[in-house]
Amino acid sequence: MPKVNLFTEDFGHEEFLKALLKRFMYEFSIEVEIESYSVRGGHGKALTELEQYMRDLRKGVVPSADLLAVAIDSNCRGYAERKREVERISREYSDRVICAIPDPHIERWFLLDSAAFKLALGRGCQAPDHKCDRGRYKKLLIEAVREAGVTPLLGGIEHADDIVAFMDLERMEASDDSLGKLISELRSIFRSLQEEHGEQQQGGS
Repeated sequence: MPKVNLFTEDFGHEEFLKALLKRFMYEFSIEVEIESYSVRGGHGKALTELEQYMRDLRKGVVPSADLLAVAIDSNCRGYAERKREVERISREYSDRVICAIPDPHIERWFLLDSAAFKLALGRGCQAPDHKCDRGRYKKLLIEAVREAGVTPLLGGIEHADDIVAFMDLERMEASDDSLGKLISELRSIFRSLQEEHGEQQQGGS
């Protein structure tokens, strides 16, 4: 079974990424093993911990994986700059690393598909704007969950599975650049896994 390690800036990134991986597992009928490494402390801490993780990976302290998904907010610095930072740290494993870089913050991704939000929680949400204020998107997500008549126990992050399960991924790929890049990369990866799985089945028959 293919293994995916998640290295995420915080719990919100971890939950969204796991939900998206589950969605692709379902759509492509492929099972993958997911191992999560979630950091607390924001962008600077995340990069420091990623450097340590890579050192541990080289030493065999942590198990390797077929794919490493690194999730870190752009924090208004832009997708390209954040990706360069991740690629610099993980260059030895560049063929196995993909980046999930919400622009500007992860909570915005939860609000991008109002129809999916409505199916998940019973009421749609207002399409988010694009401003460099993390507190803004945390607040908007909490408010949207409350307006749906649901108590946001973990700020709304706890509804990642349901929201992502109903997302129109093709529309998200076309409408949001940062999420679209991730969806496109994951679709390509799962398509390759599906082809490999089919070849293995044919070889074993």
